[in-house]
Amino acid sequence: MNNLNFLSDYLIASLNLAVPLAFAALGGMYSERSGVLNIALEGMLLTGAFTSASATFYTGNPWLGVICALIAGGLVGLLHAFLCVTLYVNQLVSGLAINLVAAGLTSFLARLVFNGSSTQRLPGIEPIVIPGLANIPILGAMLFQHDVFVYLLITLVAFSIYFLFRTSFGLTLRAVGEYPEAAATAGVSVSKVRYWAVVLSGCLVSLGGADLTLVQIKFFTEGMSAGKGFIAIAALIFGRWHPLGTTLACFLFGATEALQLRIQAFGANIPYQFLAMLPYIVALFALLGLSGKSIPPHGLSVPYSPENRQDN
Repeated sequence: MNNLNFLSDYLIASLNLAVPLAFAALGGMYSERSGVLNIALEGMLLTGAFTSASATFYTGNPWLGVICALIAGGLVGLLHAFLCVTLYVNQLVSGLAINLVAAGLTSFLARLVFNGSSTQRLPGIEPIVIPGLANIPILGAMLFQHDVFVYLLITLVAFSIYFLFRTSFGLTLRAVGEYPEAAATAGVSVSKVRYWAVVLSGCLVSLGGADLTLVQIKFFTEGMSAGKGFIAIAALIFGRWHPLGTTLACFLFGATEALQLRIQAFGANIPYQFLAMLPYIVALFALLGLSGKSIPPHGLSVPYSPENRQDN
């Protein structure tokens, strides 16, 4: 029974740690499926985390914090879309700039909002216990005692699979990411589709940041995303830009992070710095194993100009 409890606790921790990664990776998927490279996931996560924490701190209502995070993430996505789609800024440069600005700005504002305290406790979002089903041994705790973000993530994955591969809007999004010239010839506004996709991307990634502050940690600290945005990019590539594959890759990385936390808790004679590196090492080896096998959308990171319909 102890082994079963340990396995159950480990799987629950893996799922919880995978949730912010999955929201970030799915957000990146929508952007990159439209042809806009989005390495600004780290900055969007930090923005969502800080905004949700600040709004919750001032209002005492975590749900208002989630709404504010969605708005802030959408605005960051809008900025990224404006730079890349309208101004034809290099998409890699735009993403890096957003990451750097978000890291510096959230650190500065956090010291003002929280009066220099990095452990200001916040009211969080509690798990939803489904009556009856939550009492099932092992499975009840694993499946029916989670917060709303977990259930929302499951719904989002199912919706994304249906949307991308079973609707005309999903076909349009994929067409814009693969062959924007052909989509434009068919009467599709490439710019509008890309704007919509990148703004949606920012909103979804910000939900991952809100999960970090309002569910997992319940306070904001500088740089709390700790590279999760970059792991989400690795999960997106590892999952081959597919909603289910990307989410399963996030669960793999979440399981790796949960493993290193448990190894530390057991007091193993291993420097914690090496254990903290474990998720990034797994991400690196996962990408090395997919070298040449994971093919991105054909039009990814290639700007589209409606004036001449040629790649710039």
